[in-house]
Amino acid sequence: MLGMVLAAGAGRRLRPYTDTLPKALVPVDGETTIMDISLRNLAEVDLREVVVVVGYAAQAVHERKDALEKRHGVKLTLVHNDKAEEWNNAYSLWCARDYFAQGALLVNGDTVHPVSIEKTLLSAPETSDILLAVDNVKRLADEEMKVTLDGPDLKRITKLMDPATAYGEYIGATLIRPGAAGRLADALQATFERDPQLYYEDGYQEMVARGERIHVAPIGEVDWVEVDNHDDLAKARTIAVRY
Repeated sequence: MLGMVLAAGAGRRLRPYTDTLPKALVPVDGETTIMDISLRNLAEVDLREVVVVVGYAAQAVHERKDALEKRHGVKLTLVHNDKAEEWNNAYSLWCARDYFAQGALLVNGDTVHPVSIEKTLLSAPETSDILLAVDNVKRLADEEMKVTLDGPDLKRITKLMDPATAYGEYIGATLIRPGAAGRLADALQATFERDPQLYYEDGYQEMVARGERIHVAPIGEVDWVEVDNHDDLAKARTIAVRY
């Protein structure tokens, strides 16, 4: 199984940091970046072969590749998303389809969370080929990627949901078992061909519509944040120092 980081996004709401850097390379604890935390977590659960999907400002990742590998004891493979500034991340994850065929623990490159998330996913029973980390404690609002369930099965995953009806928030971490790879790649392709601005989570919804079973793993009371804007970045800097 591989580690996988989606780090192709431009992060325009984090300018000026992202004028020359992808969001994943924005520092959150001294010189420690969001990607440093992602790679540190993956290495701690012994996932040392890591695929990073790059796009916007990809050269900055290339320039730091050797240093990141040495710092975290990992081997990085960079996969290029040639449409990162035009299309959303359903296409970005599809670009890594040949790699998640080996099984992958996927983390979004803009999420700051502790290694307990990776441990929760890897220790969960094998009840489905795709397992989503979900915060079912946090108070939700409109921006979050929310989920509802039908028994243990994912029913809906979308931002376009009344927060009061949601089970919780998908936090941007997924365990993809090898058996799901072909079906996931096909669902992602159908998703971005329908609308290139859709998210990879819409690919999960496509799988559910096709009768696939996707389960969730509640993460418990955990300090984490998706870094979309400067307020999120300030929160990330308060919690990253505690990891």
